[in-house]
Amino acid sequence: MVDETIEDAKAGLRRQAHAARAALSPVERAEAADRVAEHFFAGNVLQPGQVVAAYWRIRDELDCQPILLRLMEGNQTVVLPVVLGPDQPLEMRIWEQGTALYEAGFGTLAPSELAPLAEPDVVLMPLLGFDSQGTRLGYGGGYYDRTLAQMTKSPTLIGLAFAAQELDAIPREDHDVPLDAVITEAGLRHFGASA
Repeated sequence: MVDETIEDAKAGLRRQAHAARAALSPVERAEAADRVAEHFFAGNVLQPGQVVAAYWRIRDELDCQPILLRLMEGNQTVVLPVVLGPDQPLEMRIWEQGTALYEAGFGTLAPSELAPLAEPDVVLMPLLGFDSQGTRLGYGGGYYDRTLAQMTKSPTLIGLAFAAQELDAIPREDHDVPLDAVITEAGLRHFGASA
């Protein structure tokens, strides 16, 4: 059952977060992406051999290409999410160095449908907003919620965002899995037991 009060509150927060993100200049976005990559690698959040799920930026999301390129150069296994359908979990396809990416809907790119699949140990998540409790505000499609619910492991969830996307409080529903950490241009912040 959908709680309309929570959905209305989240819709308002989505508008607020969209506006904050859209207000950033291209220079601010590029500088933030580089700083987020620096904080990511300085934060020692990865172990050798771990599979990392990243994403290909759409619209004005924080660009994680600086992270992706360094992961690929370091021979870390990287998977990119692919939307298969409106009510399905994401498919995590391995992006191997030197292989092409293809349009995968929503303005994003992904490995071909022939690419091998893998479950990630670390998931770098795009978001619209986050709060001090590690609650992530997504676009409302539930893709990551469905994906995490069907996985056999519990990956470390790291939100990538601009500092301007922090909100005072986001209502959390039972299906909302909190972030373990968020990285903005201001630094790396852990939530929960690891805070």
